[in-house]
Amino acid sequence: MLKVPEHQVAGHLAIDGKLGPLVDDSGRFYKPLQGDGRGNKELAFYESFSSDTRVPDHIRKYFPVCYGSQLLEASNGSGLLHHLVLQDIVSSHRNPSIMDIKIGSRTWYPEASDNYIQKCLEKDRRTTTVSLGFRIAGLQLYEGKESGYWRPGRKEVQSFTVYNVRSILRRFVSSNSSIGNENSDCSFAPSIYGGSAGILEQLLELKAWFEDQTIYHFHSCSLLILFDKESVSKGSASVPEIKLIDFAHVVEGKGVIDHNFLGGLCSLIKFVSEVLSDSKESSIKDCVESEKPGICTDNGNCQ
Repeated sequence: MLKVPEHQVAGHLAIDGKLGPLVDDSGRFYKPLQGDGRGNKELAFYESFSSDTRVPDHIRKYFPVCYGSQLLEASNGSGLLHHLVLQDIVSSHRNPSIMDIKIGSRTWYPEASDNYIQKCLEKDRRTTTVSLGFRIAGLQLYEGKESGYWRPGRKEVQSFTVYNVRSILRRFVSSNSSIGNENSDCSFAPSIYGGSAGILEQLLELKAWFEDQTIYHFHSCSLLILFDKESVSKGSASVPEIKLIDFAHVVEGKGVIDHNFLGGLCSLIKFVSEVLSDSKESSIKDCVESEKPGICTDNGNCQ
């Protein structure tokens, strides 16, 4: 039984008779192959990537598993259409908080038409793509059973400034993330952004690969960050994840480092590191100012 993805935060949505991806209950994500050859290029990338022995095993975990393609009824009722069959990366998360971040200060690819390049340039300049090397393309924050999700609309997301991006990255890992609260506590930053399996370490592992890899150039590719906020708030273990998605504009690296993606990734790492550092300083300050003397551990937690 195919259905519209509940937790899709960006891209084409399969609603109101529009063409978009579908999911099933077995943990698979069905993405319609885009026209103009883009869909076939993305399929070709997955086929190449899966068999390329130059890609280290520890890097493959940051990419969705691809199960090939399948002919399915399109969500817009237009008939049978080939779909990419991918791993549904949110299926194992109960109430996921998700951020879709488009990486790179340039989202157009070298072979693009002049009209497409101009369209991308206008959007890149209008958002934080040019100034930061990345932009938030979509997000949802789980705020509890009563409030549900905060999911800003596309126009609001595209209007995010550098200040907004910094605030969102803080709010994403805060226990008091409700709308209108300007003082995000970042209380989940040490367990989500920090730690040996946290987002920062995962980003650094990706960065190390991009500093060497010259196989591919990833244009207009997104990086997803997701975790179960409810589990973390209850003290349960919740391993945060990052995944790279959207490979319709990947081209051969031809022996050249992908500086566009690498630069954007480094910028994102800087922002995440700042949030993590601020959260540790705040935890230490709380310990010092507390009426009851406490001990601050290396990870910023108080005992």
